[in-house]
Amino acid sequence: MKIAVVGTGYVGLVTGTCLAETGNQVTCVDINEQKVKMMQDGKLPIYEPGLELLFHRNINQKRLLFTSDLASAIADAQIIFLALPTPPGGDGSADLSYVLGAARDIAKLVTGYKVIVTKSTVPVGTADKVTAVIKANTNIELAVVSNPEFLREGVAVEDFMKPDRVVVGTMDERARKLMAELYGPYVRQGNPVIFMDERSSELTKYAANSFLATKISFMNEIANLCELVGADVDMVRRGIGADNRIGNRFLFSGIGYGGSCFPKDVQALAKSAEENTYDFKILNSVMEVNEIQKKVLVQKLKKYYNGDLKGKKFAMWGLAFKPETDDIREAPALYIIDELIKEGATVHVFDPEGMPNVKAIVGDKIAYGETPYDVLDDADALLIVTEWSLFRTPDFDQVSEKLKAKVIFDGRNLYDLQKMIDLGYYYNSIGRKIIS
Repeated sequence: MKIAVVGTGYVGLVTGTCLAETGNQVTCVDINEQKVKMMQDGKLPIYEPGLELLFHRNINQKRLLFTSDLASAIADAQIIFLALPTPPGGDGSADLSYVLGAARDIAKLVTGYKVIVTKSTVPVGTADKVTAVIKANTNIELAVVSNPEFLREGVAVEDFMKPDRVVVGTMDERARKLMAELYGPYVRQGNPVIFMDERSSELTKYAANSFLATKISFMNEIANLCELVGADVDMVRRGIGADNRIGNRFLFSGIGYGGSCFPKDVQALAKSAEENTYDFKILNSVMEVNEIQKKVLVQKLKKYYNGDLKGKKFAMWGLAFKPETDDIREAPALYIIDELIKEGATVHVFDPEGMPNVKAIVGDKIAYGETPYDVLDDADALLIVTEWSLFRTPDFDQVSEKLKAKVIFDGRNLYDLQKMIDLGYYYNSIGRKIIS
């Protein structure tokens, strides 16, 4: 098939590349000419494991093209994906201006039937708005389809190539057949392509992310309670995760969720409920818990240092909101850094991928290391913020030698409690016994 993908952000680039991998002719279009030139030259603008190989292979085989010319990109395309940003507005609602603007521009250019697919995460009723914009700008029949993405950063290529399900919202029979054909190669093992109406499809995306965010906030509340009653959150997690009605995923306690999806999607769904005069109490609590949890390490530090962090030096391992990505959007690390600077502390950080993005925001207010051990020299404590694999089995002899004191505050529960006892550390994690 001939496909156009409008927008080359995280979702658009992964979508376009993976669609090309199964033999489709894909043209990705973006208004940022510098970014387009970068991709035409074979340079990826994002970090995502496994994407680079597919990206280069499909460029070399001329199945994946990049342009800033919308007209040429959609001219022969049977299906046009809209993978554009929907940032939260000041009131928490999703900003649809990019999606609706692209729909208007496309409508003015088309000469025949095409399927317009909303891949962006959008509120319920967006397909209706896109349809209205199209009808206001052309008499040509176009189908508008909702096809939410369920890509996890760090494993997005695997998620696209081997999805556990594909959700498609359309009542147009021609569009349904084209979408079934398009996704056929990705579900050969029998995982379903679930067809439904457009509004149900749009809500499915928000409901999925909001439910997962709820599990995370719930477990963070349990972790906080564990610390008060002397229980171990790891044991609780294992106990409830073995119940197949609950499942063991998204039950790890920590310092809150971040990234490009959960924060804005939970907020947008709560706002959508509010606009329909429904008070979504659970989601409001989920957001409140998450905001508190992002700063729990700072609270632990203040308690340990009797409220005085001024002049203290802290080493921080991890900046990205999760491992295997350079995404720092709504990352707990940013909140922690901000609080520590306000308290008069100095912060030295290391992250395998996230440092350039943080430096673009924070600048020289903090120091950056070339290795995890660079940032430890004479630090009062080490903070674990992102659970990168290379932090799981560090050289503790080197860590102990470089730190001013053997003190670790672990926001991701990476280390075994008995090991930390044996090594002689003060070790303060989330929802577990404090080792001192």
